[in-house]
Amino acid sequence: MDKLADYTEASQAARQKVQMAMIYPAMLFLMAVGVVALLMVFVVPDVVKVFSTQGQGLPLITRILIATSDFIVNQGWLLIVALFGITFTIKYLLAKPSIELNWHRQILSLPLVGRLSRGTNTAQFASTLSILTASGVPLVEALKIAGEVLANQWLRQRVSQATQQVQEGTSLNRALSDGGYFPPMMLHMIASGEQSGQLDKMLERIATAQQRDLESLIGVMLGILEPLMLLFMGVCVFAIVVAILLPIVNLNSLV
Repeated sequence: MDKLADYTEASQAARQKVQMAMIYPAMLFLMAVGVVALLMVFVVPDVVKVFSTQGQGLPLITRILIATSDFIVNQGWLLIVALFGITFTIKYLLAKPSIELNWHRQILSLPLVGRLSRGTNTAQFASTLSILTASGVPLVEALKIAGEVLANQWLRQRVSQATQQVQEGTSLNRALSDGGYFPPMMLHMIASGEQSGQLDKMLERIATAQQRDLESLIGVMLGILEPLMLLFMGVCVFAIVVAILLPIVNLNSLV
């Protein structure tokens, strides 16, 4: 219970750290969307009225901006309906076990998201298995329990298959190595723990290493996300300003 309490506190602290770190990028994204929406709804239509009275041809980027502004002002509700429709459809599809299983399998193959999902699930699995084996729970029963904490259904299925293999006499290292979904370092340390008879201590080290690697990865992702949000807002505002200024420059040239 003492180890379980430490594990729960560490997991909650890590979750709070991620949530606090996500506040700034989320605020930047909402600010960028809000600024662009205000420009499209209130600024662009007034500028269009000025251009329409001049009777001159407008640049392509300006015509695109005007068309986008007209769509947002007159049919912006379609975007909201489409957003709710897409969200409902995704939830409905993921409620089916076969689609959810395939989706969780595809997540593991994504560049950064896959590594994040694998690291999170591996750390939880190793921590739970370490606590159970150190408390005297038989390995097969501990694997069944630890597999239930995995959020990724595909990894949970792999652990279930590995549990069956261990029950038949296969080593844990060899059972988990099938498919290549668990980190190689984790498999090597499990093999070392099985040979030395210190599997619970090795699993605890695995959990600590995976948690440290996970925190480092999250820090890198958040560090990249913040300038990307600023870049997105800057590019959107720059495009709107250029689309408005080009007709003015062309008009001055004609004069």
